[in-house]
Amino acid sequence: MDTEAELQERDRSSAPDTGPEERSRSSRLRHRVAASLSGRRLFALGAACAVFVLLFSAFVVQPFLIPSGSMESTLRVGDRVLVNKLAYRFGSVPRRGDVVVFDGTGSFVSEGAEENPVTALLHGAVASLGLAEPAETDFVKRVVGVGGDRVVCCDERGRIEVNGRPLDEDYLYPGDAASRAPFDIVVPDGTLWMMGDHRSRSRDSRDHLGEPGGGMVPVDRVIGRVDWFGWPFGRIGPLPGTPAFDGIPAPGPAHG
Repeated sequence: MDTEAELQERDRSSAPDTGPEERSRSSRLRHRVAASLSGRRLFALGAACAVFVLLFSAFVVQPFLIPSGSMESTLRVGDRVLVNKLAYRFGSVPRRGDVVVFDGTGSFVSEGAEENPVTALLHGAVASLGLAEPAETDFVKRVVGVGGDRVVCCDERGRIEVNGRPLDEDYLYPGDAASRAPFDIVVPDGTLWMMGDHRSRSRDSRDHLGEPGGGMVPVDRVIGRVDWFGWPFGRIGPLPGTPAFDGIPAPGPAHG
């Protein structure tokens, strides 16, 4: 009859080999599983962050890369500004002097331009993060006239008048005239008269007077108001306001 010592020896001899090589293989397997799980968590976290940023940009605040010098010196080429998309969501409307980003389709650019939908989607996602130039249909300008306003260029001192009141436009690019093209328009209700601060380099409402819509931008095409500088670092902060439109009288009876 086997003794207890012999039984224990037999059990040890029949147990599977757990030598150094087997233990090393098992350890590598555990590390691979742990790394795989960690990678999946990181990917899921990254995807969640990306979705949050895109949604925040789509509905709350969108970075916007300034692509041209039409708003100098207020906004410079390469500036990243933050566009407040909630500014006009709850009954508020654009006011004279606001710097806004808007979709110029049908006013500044013709409708019906075709673009590859996949390319447009990818570009839109990157542009919404301020990492690429905006779509060719997106513009940034200053609101000079709102619905019902009569905007005239220019008085004897070369100033634009709104409802008979001349503007002292402290934001104009140094050396620029208020406008070298004369005009006398009444802004239809529900639309805006837009101009760049660097008048000699800005294609704005003045350049579309003879086209359908007369250069007026529908209020519902406004994407949001430029409220802050996001870059460069030395300019981070709120966009300066202007007193140029203080004291402008209310418009007279609305015209078409």
